[in-house]
Amino acid sequence: QVLLVESGGGLVQAGNSLRLSCAASEGTFSGMFIAWFRQTPGKEREFVGVLWWSGHSDDYADSVEGRFTISGDNAKNTVYLQMNSLKPEDTAVYYCAAASIYARSPDRYTYWGQGTQVTVSS
Repeated sequence: QVLLVESGGGLVQAGNSLRLSCAASEGTFSGMFIAWFRQTPGKEREFVGVLWWSGHSDDYADSVEGRFTISGDNAKNTVYLQMNSLKPEDTAVYYCAAASIYARSPDRYTYWGQGTQVTVSS
């Protein structure tokens, strides 16, 4: 059982940066894949990126490649999503999720955070 708690959302102007956090308040990320998804009203949950906790490798959607970075802090059992050069189209509710396998589909993820709103103004 892994309980995920997100924080760090907010309102930011286009071109600026924001960092989201995803902490495992129960359980551990060891051996897991931790992903970020985002969702806007009326649309399906969209893959943003994923981090392999044990291998420290990552993978990103084309829409955020080069602007977003996922990293992990072992001591804090926390994953971060660093978002730079934000655009209005990045506005969404962002979710972190954990799974035991690599996947880009949200259906493969067992554990989810509560979501945090990110709003980018133009």
